[in-house]
Amino acid sequence: MKIIIYITIILSLCGIQKIYAITDTVMIKEPSIEEYITQLYIEIEKTKATYQEKYMNISLELSKANQSIVESNTNDQKLYWLLEKGKLKEERERLKLNELSDLSKIRYIKGLQIIKILYEKTLALDHHFASVSTFHEINKIANPNNYPEFKNIKETIGAKADKKKGFDLTNILGNNIYASVAHSFISLFTSDGTSKTQKEESLKDVECILDFTLRMHNDLNTIYFETVFLQKSNDNIIIELQQLFVDFTKPIKYKTPLKECRNSDDWDSVREHLDTYLETLNEALADDSKRYKAHKMQINLEFPIDRLLQFITQYNAFIDQGAKFYEKFGIMLDSYENEKQCASKIPVEYKKLKEGIIVAIDKFNTAYKPIEINGSKMKEVLYGLNEYD
Repeated sequence: MKIIIYITIILSLCGIQKIYAITDTVMIKEPSIEEYITQLYIEIEKTKATYQEKYMNISLELSKANQSIVESNTNDQKLYWLLEKGKLKEERERLKLNELSDLSKIRYIKGLQIIKILYEKTLALDHHFASVSTFHEINKIANPNNYPEFKNIKETIGAKADKKKGFDLTNILGNNIYASVAHSFISLFTSDGTSKTQKEESLKDVECILDFTLRMHNDLNTIYFETVFLQKSNDNIIIELQQLFVDFTKPIKYKTPLKECRNSDDWDSVREHLDTYLETLNEALADDSKRYKAHKMQINLEFPIDRLLQFITQYNAFIDQGAKFYEKFGIMLDSYENEKQCASKIPVEYKKLKEGIIVAIDKFNTAYKPIEINGSKMKEVLYGLNEYD
């Protein structure tokens, strides 16, 4: 049974082995993380049930030995059953070590898979943040100076302005939306070379542009800077995850960094290092003189799992924060009350940004934060904790 468990564990390591169908043309998809956790949960329960049956058999044998000691008529018989009782107790202790070892291996391998999957998700998040509109794009739709209609008015005003009475803004103030708008309006309404009708027509051409940019300028910049903040936080998450992988693979003496392992698809090597570690552990478990070594090796498998649980808490907190940020972004973008009236003048980038925010919120609540990472089942799979025990 133990050999079967070992083979099952090794084949399931980090999704390293690609599973193909019997036919040459059909490839079976690897299970989702939720399906995989369910499978591991079942495997752990099966392992526990197998050992429980063995414990029951030993208990029955111990009861028989105790009864035989009481019923023995000679010292030789008593001595025989006392020795049998000692052997059974020793077998029970060895069985406990083997069970702990098997469960530790399953949880350790599950931890490696979760690290791999979380790394893919954090990389996807990094790509997402990088693909969000750059500051140049945000500035483009938030500054009226970038709209042809507003530029035309400024050029027209400049051409008709009385050079003796008028003045030009500096390059710095000319790019400031508030100074630029104020200057353009003052110039427009004080210009003697422009009729009232022309002024009204010019105002109609840019009223939606000015209304949109002046109302949304601060909100759009807030979205940009807070997205940069989230990206920096995600960078920190990636660094933490890479260090977690170092700590996690240290016991099996695998020294390649997570980024390099992923880029070079070196998971087979991880499997080989783990296989070697498990062989050494099995040898130690079989030798009573190496019991301390076996115990230490099991602890080395268990300890990184605690670090993983801490990281999962950190990761979930970051995803919760990101989801709330994006929900706020959605509210901010929906707050523009004249969107329908000015639909023809609002830039396409603004509408795309709104659509992207909606998609991002959904991803934060699903793709980036898989439900299966949380809950009592995950704690039991990873750490052997059951809240009902």
